[in-house]
Amino acid sequence: MQAKCPVCHMLVPPDQRALVYQGMHFAFCSEQCRERFQVNPHLYVGVPGEKAPKQQGAQVLKQRCFRLEVPLSTEQAQMLSDAIGTMMGIQQILIEGREVRITYDLLEATAEQIEQTIGEVGTQLGGTWKERMQRALVHYTEECEAANLEVSDKGHTHHH
Repeated sequence: MQAKCPVCHMLVPPDQRALVYQGMHFAFCSEQCRERFQVNPHLYVGVPGEKAPKQQGAQVLKQRCFRLEVPLSTEQAQMLSDAIGTMMGIQQILIEGREVRITYDLLEATAEQIEQTIGEVGTQLGGTWKERMQRALVHYTEECEAANLEVSDKGHTHHH
């Protein structure tokens, strides 16, 4: 009997990364989903008579942009794209020159988790990349923030 990860709805063994919340047993597909649940369990578990946003099929798309001091090479951009792409909830990754734009579902991933992954890629790239990437994250541009797209199209839910 498989359990459903409450964050991304993937089927998992019932004892995988198990957690008990309010007397209910949950299993998770990944450490990322488990962490995401622990931060805001009410997004995934409703209250009697009211479903949680995730149970209603909600998606909260956010966009995060940052600008690097120097552009990534094609290989480096691919490495970053691959690492972020393996995360749950990532909708789109655009890397154009120095600009990196990531669209993600806030119900499945957090900016912090994305930043952690980017930091890990910076470490793999060696040299001063980790510091550069972290600086880019701290100083991600306000114009991107102003253009931040929060999709809340009530009647339409998109499933992959």
